[in-house]
Amino acid sequence: MSAETSVPRPRESGLDISDSDLFRGLMSEAPFAFAFFDPSGRFVRVNSTFTELTGHPVERHLDRRPAELLAADLTALIDSALRRIGEEGLPVTDQRIRTRAENGDSRHWAVSFYPMHGDEGVVGVALFGIDLTERQMTEEDLRRSEERYRSLVESQQQLVWITAPSGSVVEDAPQWRAITGQGLEEYLAHGWLEAVHPDDRPGAEEAWREALRGRTMFEWSYRVRTRASGYRHFEVRAVPIIRHGRVVEWVGANSDVTPQREAEEMRGRLTDQLGAAALRTARLQGATALLAEALTVEQVVQVIIDVGRTALAADHSAVALLDPDRATLKVINSGGIPDAPGAPGEDIQLSQSSVMTIAVNSRRPVFAESPDSLRTKLVDAGAEEEQILGFLRHTDERAWVGLPLLAAGRALGALRFSFTRPQKISQEDGVFLEALAGQCALAVERATLFEREHRTAETLQRSLLPDRLPVVRGLELAQRFRSGSRHVQVGGDWYDAFVLQDGRVAAVVGDVMGKGVKAAAGMGRIRNAMRALALTNPPPAAVLTGLDRVFEATEEEEQVTTLAYMVVEPGTGEGTLALAGHPPPLLVSPQGTAMLHETEPGTPLGWATSRRQFRFCVPPGHTAVLYSDGLVENRKRGLDAGLRELSSVVAEAPPEVVSSPHMLLDFLVDRMLSGYEQDDDVTVLAVHVPSATKSD
Repeated sequence: MSAETSVPRPRESGLDISDSDLFRGLMSEAPFAFAFFDPSGRFVRVNSTFTELTGHPVERHLDRRPAELLAADLTALIDSALRRIGEEGLPVTDQRIRTRAENGDSRHWAVSFYPMHGDEGVVGVALFGIDLTERQMTEEDLRRSEERYRSLVESQQQLVWITAPSGSVVEDAPQWRAITGQGLEEYLAHGWLEAVHPDDRPGAEEAWREALRGRTMFEWSYRVRTRASGYRHFEVRAVPIIRHGRVVEWVGANSDVTPQREAEEMRGRLTDQLGAAALRTARLQGATALLAEALTVEQVVQVIIDVGRTALAADHSAVALLDPDRATLKVINSGGIPDAPGAPGEDIQLSQSSVMTIAVNSRRPVFAESPDSLRTKLVDAGAEEEQILGFLRHTDERAWVGLPLLAAGRALGALRFSFTRPQKISQEDGVFLEALAGQCALAVERATLFEREHRTAETLQRSLLPDRLPVVRGLELAQRFRSGSRHVQVGGDWYDAFVLQDGRVAAVVGDVMGKGVKAAAGMGRIRNAMRALALTNPPPAAVLTGLDRVFEATEEEEQVTTLAYMVVEPGTGEGTLALAGHPPPLLVSPQGTAMLHETEPGTPLGWATSRRQFRFCVPPGHTAVLYSDGLVENRKRGLDAGLRELSSVVAEAPPEVVSSPHMLLDFLVDRMLSGYEQDDDVTVLAVHVPSATKSD
């Protein structure tokens, strides 16, 4: 933008607007649009920012009326404001208008008009316009993020609800009503207590009132009537939201714990039934513990195979899951069924006769203690005797057990255990096998749900991160993100990199402590706010100061968020760094020497502190690495030890790894996590300045 963007005008009567260098300088360089009109409505002076609003050069405006060169909507806005000021003599403020550039981009403006008074009254009108495009885009992004977070909350297994400070229901809870079958009016009028089991309601109601009186956390469990008139077990937890010393609302979540309760009841029955069968009980408990640790279907199947071999001394174990749409059982481990003529393959039609299909169709265990017993059961199920005899001639199996996998009465699949010698299945064995099948069914159901929701959670978290890093000449960026959650909740780690208006590149790695929707929501808000602040006032200290204000206004006091933010010049690597309670960046030289930047770590966002920024240079050939604490800290390794290990790991990297930021990040993540159980997200961002030879 030039220093002079308007043509001098003769001195106007009663107002000096032509010979003030200070005035001209301020108006020409101002970030807002400015125009001055004489009493007849003609342009007297405009600055270059105003030309962005109209699309015409400065000189073309002078001595002209708006109708002579401006679009109809902008002309109407200006003429209306000038007319009102001429009639009333009062300012006309905050008029909104949208303009469209030649490239098709829309821009949003807020325009205000102020009368300029001289000795003889109004001698002109000044127009000031502010470009609201960035703020409009930020508001739209935040609104979309809020919609995503609300959709995520509604898709979770937990039922989230909100009440007024008095405990009365004022907001709909669609998930709750979908389970209970309550109508909206019924739910708002009578609330959740109407669906609680009559035996559980008095205690739950009294505990809720006690929590309201004491403004303390409400934790309880009760049975809830479902749409099908049955009952399911729920655990509830609610907390008061307190602002300025008073409760503004209560937020709670109900979790369906019916599978856990069913497992507990089943274990109780087993204890009564088995009595002296302590060994079997111990084996079942061991299997349950192993199944509880298995997260995926593959892990559950492996546990079942191990239990079949160790607890049952079975020679073959197979697991098949039901595909109700195709009416088939799909065998997960095909090696559990010996390959023989006439034997079932990996896909078994429910219309076929086998110990697994009989178990699924009848919802009962199948015990065949000998080949004759198997032949009788298969013939009764409709199998051809010749096919059965052919199977028995080609297999060494001599006893079989088929167990249905049932969850709340619904068939999920079947288990098959076989033995190379006849077996006597006692009543105690039958009880043990049924109990084992029940635990396996719960594990399969949980693992199936975990795999589905874990994929959803990972997709969500990655959707909140940039799709790609910017490609900038003179700079090479690389990132690695590895989810560390063993559960289905999203985390709060994030990274971002984007080009500023002056061509420099901003890079940031942050960590919102915690897991789940709350952490993801906080991460989204801070990331969006950071972009908005950086694009308007990019110095790191100014950005962190602005984030402190945003954090105080939007986040809860107990929320802890840290980040490292740097701005770097492509080609030269000259940059500036600021930290908000985050580990220092690592600078790696072309020779593989690593150095942690000695910078004050600062305090997490939202803490009352004076933010500082520091010079941080990434010389050509060097790589700066920003990372989250998951890379260097875990349950067995403290932060200081992890930082020392990080520097030593870099020294072990081959030259070709050091020179490539992508290979360097892979090397660091693999080496730093080797030998440790990952229990946190790991986020790493590399900023590499190519050497002069490489860039050429």
